Amino acid sequence: MIAATEQSSSQPPADPAEQAVSLHEAGVEAYHAGHGPRAERLFLSAVELFETHDGVDSPDVAAVLNDLGAVAEDRCDYETALRRFRRAAEIIEPLGDADDEDLRRLWLQSWSNLGRLTRIQGRYDEAKQICKRALDYAQATFGAESTEAADALNNLGMVGKFAGWFDEAEGYYHRAVAILEREHGADHVSLASLFHNLGGLEHARGRFAKGEPYARRSVELREKAVGKDHPDVAADVAALAALLDGQGKYEESEPLYHRALAIFRRVHGEEHYEIAVNLNNLAAIYQEQERFAESEDHYLRALAIKEKIFDAANVEIALTLNNLAVLYQAQGRHDEAAVLLRRALAIFEQTLGDDHPHLVACRENLAGFVP
Repeated sequence: MIAATEQSSSQPPADPAEQAVSLHEAGVEAYHAGHGPRAERLFLSAVELFETHDGVDSPDVAAVLNDLGAVAEDRCDYETALRRFRRAAEIIEPLGDADDEDLRRLWLQSWSNLGRLTRIQGRYDEAKQICKRALDYAQATFGAESTEAADALNNLGMVGKFAGWFDEAEGYYHRAVAILEREHGADHVSLASLFHNLGGLEHARGRFAKGEPYARRSVELREKAVGKDHPDVAADVAALAALLDGQGKYEESEPLYHRALAIFRRVHGEEHYEIAVNLNNLAAIYQEQERFAESEDHYLRALAIKEKIFDAANVEIALTLNNLAVLYQAQGRHDEAAVLLRRALAIFEQTLGDDHPHLVACRENLAGFVP
């Protein structure tokens, strides 16, 4: 155990509960300093002590499981993150009506985390149910105009955006914006994520020019709050770039992708979801410019990352399969394109509604060429 190696042999052993708290606090400090592996080791030691001292269903166990889930999510180990968040939610479920505010916040955090990871895994109907339950709880417990309710609305909006329930998502986002503007003012950094997501929603709808002001506002607010080299700023910059290249503004969007990639590589390494997204989007630019070899290389690298971090039926994999197939079509490689499009279509049909733009486009791509 880490704490034992730091303890003098002349001192009596620390109380197990106090030692667990100390390990957890050290893990939080390591996590915020960017030392994920060390944080995970400390959290695991804390969980072991809490389980031994307080029992396997202790709220303290649930709290540390949420932290462990965050560490796994950061490295795109989504199966592990989901498992940890699910166990935390199961532990805290009976305590939703507790008088202790910390327990109520832990309940909301646990179920919100579970909803987010379920959405990332592409299980949108299930994610909607979980996130709606979290919203109902936030409104009943903290108030319909609370920041907790705004966070829950944002999570529901993200489910709607990815699932193709665009009007629902827009309503959730705007309700959240109204709450945060009343609570913090129009220039608060808490609005940056919502503007990012509103821009992403317009991107999903194909309304790129309408989404651009949202994305620019997101970058502006976030840079002012955390500086230009923060990974959250990189995500905002990449989202802006996607809206720009949707309008053919490649001279502005390409450098933004490279800026985002440099930050993500420094923070996350080479095999992170954000790396894959930016490689995919750069590949699309290179395809438009008929830089086919570079485009194929970027699509293949993006696909390899996604296949490593998602299960085989995830929408994210289908998106890159579809895009790579379109590149092959443009090169006359029709047999290869058809194989990829059929794989992508099977995933889209399994996961998305029949009128979702991704599914519609993939069907059109498959029908639109003669192999």
